[in-house]
Amino acid sequence: MGQPRSGRERCSCSNTNCVERPLTRLFEALGRVVAARPWPFVLLPLLLSAGLGAGFYFLPDLQTNDIEGQFTPTGGPAKAERDSVRRHFPTDDSQRFSAERLPTEGAYAALIAVAAGDASVLDVPARNEVLRLDNLTRHLGYERLCARSGGACVLANPLLPMLDNGSALSELRFPGSGAAFLGTALGGVRTDGGGRVERARALKLMYYLREDGGQAGDSRAWLETFVRDFPAELRELNLTAVEVTYFTSLSRQEEFEGNTKSVIPLFSITYFLTITFSVVSCLRLNCVRNNIWLACCGVLSSGLAVLSSFGLMMYCGVPFVATVANAPFLILGVGVDDMFIMISSWEQSSSKADKTDTKSRLAETYSEAALSVTITTLTDVLSFFIGTWTAFPSVRSFCLYTGTAFVFCYVYVITFFGAIIVLDHRRVKGNRHWLTCMQVKVGKKSCLYNACCLGSCSSEPPEPETSEAESEHPMSVFFKKYYGPFLTGKWIKLLVVLLYGAYLGGSIYGCTQMKEGIDLRNLASDDSYVIAYYDDDDKYFSEYGPRVMVVVTDSVNYWDESVRNDIEACMRDLEDIAYIDRNLSLSWLRVYTGIAENGSININNKDNFINNLSVLFQSSPSFEWDIDKTAEGIAASRFFIQTVNVTSAVDEKNLLHQLRDRAEQCVVPLMVYHPAFIYYDQYLVIVQNTIQNVAIAAGAMLIVSLVLIPSPLCCLWVTFAIASVIVGVSGFMAFWDISLDSISMINLVICIGFSVDFSAHISYAFVTSEESSANAKAIGALHQLGYPVLQGAVSTVLGVVVLAAAKTYIFRTFFKIMFLVILFGALHGLVFIPVFLTFFGYFGKSPSVGHTRFRDNKDCP
Repeated sequence: MGQPRSGRERCSCSNTNCVERPLTRLFEALGRVVAARPWPFVLLPLLLSAGLGAGFYFLPDLQTNDIEGQFTPTGGPAKAERDSVRRHFPTDDSQRFSAERLPTEGAYAALIAVAAGDASVLDVPARNEVLRLDNLTRHLGYERLCARSGGACVLANPLLPMLDNGSALSELRFPGSGAAFLGTALGGVRTDGGGRVERARALKLMYYLREDGGQAGDSRAWLETFVRDFPAELRELNLTAVEVTYFTSLSRQEEFEGNTKSVIPLFSITYFLTITFSVVSCLRLNCVRNNIWLACCGVLSSGLAVLSSFGLMMYCGVPFVATVANAPFLILGVGVDDMFIMISSWEQSSSKADKTDTKSRLAETYSEAALSVTITTLTDVLSFFIGTWTAFPSVRSFCLYTGTAFVFCYVYVITFFGAIIVLDHRRVKGNRHWLTCMQVKVGKKSCLYNACCLGSCSSEPPEPETSEAESEHPMSVFFKKYYGPFLTGKWIKLLVVLLYGAYLGGSIYGCTQMKEGIDLRNLASDDSYVIAYYDDDDKYFSEYGPRVMVVVTDSVNYWDESVRNDIEACMRDLEDIAYIDRNLSLSWLRVYTGIAENGSININNKDNFINNLSVLFQSSPSFEWDIDKTAEGIAASRFFIQTVNVTSAVDEKNLLHQLRDRAEQCVVPLMVYHPAFIYYDQYLVIVQNTIQNVAIAAGAMLIVSLVLIPSPLCCLWVTFAIASVIVGVSGFMAFWDISLDSISMINLVICIGFSVDFSAHISYAFVTSEESSANAKAIGALHQLGYPVLQGAVSTVLGVVVLAAAKTYIFRTFFKIMFLVILFGALHGLVFIPVFLTFFGYFGKSPSVGHTRFRDNKDCP
């Protein structure tokens, strides 16, 4: 605990930490209370966990895994744009359905038929099987609920009427235009020089259902039945000329909702691995001084924290989303790390306090361990609660659940687990067996009895406690005698500097290659039927992207020729974007203007313009759905432009930015919209949100470090480690094919707290060392903290390693980034920072020696 200080020193924050000393006294007092009355501190957490755990009753109502609601930014512009489209252009899918005019994706079942081998889907065998496929879908009850236009079900594909007419197909041109547009209906197309279709590899069938008039529920039920029955019906067709993949508007959501259930078995494996690791780490051959119960109760403490925090959040009505299912794995690993710290400090207290006085020993343990656990818990909890300042509800829910769980984990470690230490110590003092609690008899017994109960064949009773030197873990000796001297060698230091340069250079390069946004296919499990559909869709139908609405949002004087010219100029400006095919645009105003010019209709005054619209609607009835006509005039209208070659997240981001930028520059009030823009909006905020949260969290960590760790140099190295680890994790995400999305953003926030855990204590042990040389300081820091840092890293990785076997992107991504965080954090703590401190460290005597989380920490001997 350091040397006694004068009253002047105790009151001077320039010489010591004025926050640390009162907290140390507080924890010493708490330790004495827990030692005096352990049972209340055992029973109360159990009762509290049981009471709060009842909050799981509300779990079914809180499982809101709505993809749009959780993985798109709150208040995204596209959501307001969708509301505007709905207000001005209401749909009627029982009489005048148009897929391109829907404000949402709609309700549908989609089939992609790919010709087998290298054949064409337009060959006779493939065409016949496509017609059989269409008949199958209709016989499943589709026609009862189909979306209609002109009194008939809309065609699943404009080519269906021609599939039994080979001569009509011989004159087919691609991509076509208007109602005959084939860009999203026919895939893998090869044409001759004149655009005539020679062959095609795939054909897409879209079966839209009615949602208006209260039929959304019936349509949903049909889609659920379709997903359940279609695979079996498809097998009975015994198709040989085409291979079929399928998808529905419900598939993505249903597959995503099933992800959480898939990790429940993995949680039991995690508990087994963590308990095994804890028991092995704390195992002794002596049946009395064995710490197996401490290890098991430490894992139980983490489990109680999960139960209490999750129950409390459910009482408060916080949505339980799929990302929250990652939290127990992380909490378990961190909770076990805190347990190791408590056990280590308890073992070391025997050399610093009266061995027979439990109160003094636990007070010493709390003064060493509880304060340092407080520091690291505070930094972790701050990271999570700062992470709630985000536009993504999925991130907000994860951070609330996990941050609260860390608080409970901390509270239970210093109450429940502290009380367990006291009870176990009473058992040890009574010389009772760790399993049976029966008193072990000492005397001349058989060698087998002595080996099982005393740890050797000797009949001599073991000492209840051993000295620090005798209990020193072999790994601590390894860091002191072998690893530390090796790392501080001159040439090894040079190699470490070069290694860090390569690490930093590779990380920075990786940051420039990082992708943004979540791919919706990643929300389904790897073995889901939707993956095969997405693969075919990307392979054969990616050339033509969303058909974007261009909406004139206010009432303008369309009958004014200058206004029409302004609208035309804006349309041409949008069509100049590289992602737009100007030949596939659809504009009622262009057609109307052409009719006026060819038919000598006057549209240059309001009355004539409005009254002559009927002429336009007679030639093109669907244009009536694109004009919001009121008694005062035209409140809004819309046109359509066709996107092409939008094949990656970068393309989606660029398309959205360019369309909105040019719409804003138009002198006419314009808005661009497509249902996919709801998801594209994440590109507008993901980087900004990530940088904001990381910067705020890093600043908070620095402030906490400055307040609780009385060493500015240590705080400087903590800041360096945070920045370096974040850059490394961000850069290597690109190499491991991880995009920056709402899921990975969670982990980058976590990254900050763990960076503090690994770096603060090594650097603080260095600057507070009494050694005279920099190399000796580094070796001493590694001796004290090397094994605990390694142990903490292993326990945390064990907590999440089973997620590597998950079949879902969300959970695998969590494992990948956590692995990078732990790997790079441990690499900084055990390699980079010790070496750099020998170059730039503080060589003078430390002004004070405070408490650190891993100070003098040894594993359970």
